Amino acid sequence: MASSSILATDNTTSRPPVGNPPKTAGSPDPGRTQVRALACLFMGLGHLTRLKDWWRGGFFAAIELIFLATLPWTLPRLAGLITLGGGTCAGGARSCPAYDRVNGGYLMVDGILVLALLLIFVGLYIASVRSAVHQYDLNRAAHTSSHTSSFKSVSNAAFPAIGLVPTVMLIVFFVIVPLVFSALVAFTNYSAPNNLPPNKPIGWTGLSNFADMFTSRASWTSSLGSVFAWTIVWAALATFTCYFGGMIMAVLLNEYKFKITGVLRAVFIIPYAIPGMVSLMLWRNMLNGAFGTVNQTLMQLGLIDESIPWLSDVWLAKFMCVVINLWVGFPYFMMLTTGTMTAISGEVVEAARIDGATRVQVFRHITLPLVLYQTAPLMIMSFAANINNFGAIFFLTAGGPSTAETTTTNAGGTDIMISWIYKLTVNDQYYAKASVLAIMIFLVLAPFAIINFRRTKSFREGDI
Repeated sequence: MASSSILATDNTTSRPPVGNPPKTAGSPDPGRTQVRALACLFMGLGHLTRLKDWWRGGFFAAIELIFLATLPWTLPRLAGLITLGGGTCAGGARSCPAYDRVNGGYLMVDGILVLALLLIFVGLYIASVRSAVHQYDLNRAAHTSSHTSSFKSVSNAAFPAIGLVPTVMLIVFFVIVPLVFSALVAFTNYSAPNNLPPNKPIGWTGLSNFADMFTSRASWTSSLGSVFAWTIVWAALATFTCYFGGMIMAVLLNEYKFKITGVLRAVFIIPYAIPGMVSLMLWRNMLNGAFGTVNQTLMQLGLIDESIPWLSDVWLAKFMCVVINLWVGFPYFMMLTTGTMTAISGEVVEAARIDGATRVQVFRHITLPLVLYQTAPLMIMSFAANINNFGAIFFLTAGGPSTAETTTTNAGGTDIMISWIYKLTVNDQYYAKASVLAIMIFLVLAPFAIINFRRTKSFREGDI
């Protein structure tokens, strides 16, 4: 027994350790630190030297080699983004014909593209370091080398990566880059008539455009305040009227069984089926103060003695914008509410009526909460869409009528932010100030939409 005990002890003490020796708790792992240092020194170096992971290491190393090879092409474009050409000629001279000047707009776009590629490279660099450290930890836990399963793991991860990369690249270069360009224009003097490329140079001006809008110039500040306030009021009224107008029509057609319910639904959907531009321009002609059908009809009936300025009075024009938008937009919410109401259990409604609930009480305590629960995110989206509802304003009133500031800022009485931006860019070519307005819309709209979406119950519970 003693000898067997001794043999057992000897076998236990003489068995070689498997894998890396355990490190003392709290002490740094030299191998892990070395892998991280090599990965930080050059992309893929930690994979190639310590981990023997040829597939990942070769991929990351090739990315950095390509990046280093393209530096002679990227660095001048970053410099062009900083200087915007400085009004120089294509060959670098200071005096040249106007048509031969460097286009600062192109330099800005090129610089933003290079910045996007640089950020992608930095993201891949960070991913390579994290990948090396993570692979080292896996190898240490499994006491094996990674090169045996490297190809299999890379091939398993290739499919989702290949599927996501084209989408990410399209979003970066066709969504993010144009947005960044539009925002950076606000910090330049990119406007007619003195700074309009390619014939005239542009340059960075810092916050001067923001100062003009908010403090320096009274006409611009006044126009900004009135247009911004009307934009919020318009979006709220347009959303509220269309949503609840459509809901009321859906409830009436659903609760009161008319013999021609199907015909009424078809008639009510016609304004939504017709292109909005056609409907709005038709209403614009009908509400014309001089020869419009509405005024002519009312005068023929003897109801009015003189024409009503439907679209030439500021407050009346705003009111008509809301009314006509209700006529165009309520069918969508009517059909949406109708579809939502079909999901409400008839047994619940029947039980409420047996208990003595009236139609109004059923609507208030059963129909309305359930419909709001399902459609609240869509109502928020409608509010965001109405802030940028260019067609409803432009095709009906073209932003008019004119106000005291219209001559200076081109902002009309019914202009909302997006229609004012259109006028500043297309009509006046004031791109810098239009960019300031676009930034304002984003800063107001994006947080509002995100916060309200996250507060809806359906969003939190994953129902949308």
